[in-house]
Amino acid sequence: MHITRKTPEVRVPRLVGLMAVDARETARARGLLLNAPDRPEFSLTVVDHVVRQYPQPGAEVPPDSMVYVWFDFGPGAGGGGVHEPRIPRPPRGGLQRELDEPGGPHLALSSP
Repeated sequence: MHITRKTPEVRVPRLVGLMAVDARETARARGLLLNAPDRPEFSLTVVDHVVRQYPQPGAEVPPDSMVYVWFDFGPGAGGGGVHEPRIPRPPRGGLQRELDEPGGPHLALSSP
């Protein structure tokens, strides 16, 4: 009985957030092929950033597998820009009234 040697799997890297040129290089370094269905001129795309990928990062696939990346969310699917977490986070409890400066023009006067 001849036992065939199993082909080692390749772990898909995280490509979301990378520029096109970096995504191509990262995939090539792992032995993966890259395809962008929303960019027919993908080989000329340089500075656009990847917003989606399939398979997901961390998936194990055979060498020379195709990884699909997208640079647009598509119609009606977002694309409102990068939303980074705000640090420090806004205080809890809703809006708070701004207090006047001490000695400001709206001082409460007490009657004698």
